[in-house]
Amino acid sequence: MKKNRRHFIRQGILGVAASAALPSLANSGPSDYSLRTLAKAENNEDFWGLVRDFFPLKKDATYFNNGTMGPSSSYVLQKMQEHQTYYSVNAADVDYKNGSGPALLSGYFPYIDIRKKIGQVVNADYQNIALTQNATFGMNYIANGLTLKKGDEIINTDQEHGGGFAAWQQAAKRLGCVYKQATLPIPANDPQAIFDAVFSVVTKKTKVIAIPHIASIFGTILPVKEICAEARTRGIFTVLDGAQCVGQIPVDVTDIGCDAYYSSLHKWLLAPAGSGILYIHPDKIADIWATIPSYNWDNQEDHGFRLMQNGTGNPTRMKGLEASLDFFNTIGPDRWLSRVKELGDHLRSGLTDIGKVTIHSSMEGSMCAGITTYSMTGYTGPELQKLLWDKKKMQPRSVGNKYLRHSTHIYNSINEIDIALSVIAEA
Repeated sequence: MKKNRRHFIRQGILGVAASAALPSLANSGPSDYSLRTLAKAENNEDFWGLVRDFFPLKKDATYFNNGTMGPSSSYVLQKMQEHQTYYSVNAADVDYKNGSGPALLSGYFPYIDIRKKIGQVVNADYQNIALTQNATFGMNYIANGLTLKKGDEIINTDQEHGGGFAAWQQAAKRLGCVYKQATLPIPANDPQAIFDAVFSVVTKKTKVIAIPHIASIFGTILPVKEICAEARTRGIFTVLDGAQCVGQIPVDVTDIGCDAYYSSLHKWLLAPAGSGILYIHPDKIADIWATIPSYNWDNQEDHGFRLMQNGTGNPTRMKGLEASLDFFNTIGPDRWLSRVKELGDHLRSGLTDIGKVTIHSSMEGSMCAGITTYSMTGYTGPELQKLLWDKKKMQPRSVGNKYLRHSTHIYNSINEIDIALSVIAEA
């Protein structure tokens, strides 16, 4: 029993960091903590080694699949545990106290503070942001909320996630719209080639361009600002799938100029599972019908709140989402995002030296970050994945039968990437 308790504390679930340099982050919360204490780290890797101690990940295994799901920090887990326990113990005290309704009914509350924090990350007013469960929800809210008619054209790409194309295909079938896919180059190293591919299928009947900001399979960063600007001159509504973006690359929806943007924050922002956002441009948001109407379905003062009325949900997840935003801001957005890019670049650089490896992700600096997808002569994707696990307990993700995708994040290290490269080189 004592051994288990020591292990529990050592993993950081109770908020006790493995390094004495970081105790106040875990105990007091990121907003109260100054990263000046980390200046004592002798080098960059020492700094990130200290940050790594805030993740309860096993020390003898390496996780390289953040593009599917990001592990939460111990700080986030601690805040969620505290919140769930408090409301379970004090249910009678909080139930409809002061006539406000039980705080456990998360789908009826505006969560303005959380939406403001998200607004600071993506540069948007909180009233233009709705909290959703994931990127697929955001895509469906737009596809079902827009007013489309028979003959209207909808443009996707051939590199969409299922959450990025299904609702548009259904809208086309249900409403009689025309559904098209632009064919993107693989690998994509020229932004102009992507721009041209999208607009090669656009006509005067095109009403929607719905494309990824980052393609989930290959990690390619699309020239979305240029695409949105051209679409605006043609009166086309633009929707960006940012599922892989917030927490991996800088996202400024105002600068991008899109009409709608959705993301899953449980990936690169390391929020708890089921954390998503939907942003809609202030000039367009009033025109989007609510997909799940409830009490505030016609709220004209806060349209973001109007679109997030979804009944009883999980308020503990909301607490975890807020904690993940605080953790992100404590590390610092610039430092966090630069580290993701640094690790991705290191992996890609190493892979280029292995003769039988073909990189299918972009190698253009402005078009790649933390996702790298490649193949290797003589191995299928699942075989490569199994090889890395059997040799060194490393877990990337095979995509289909051909590709292997690595997602590198702040809890990874240069050394872990070098070990992975050595296994691949030896193969």
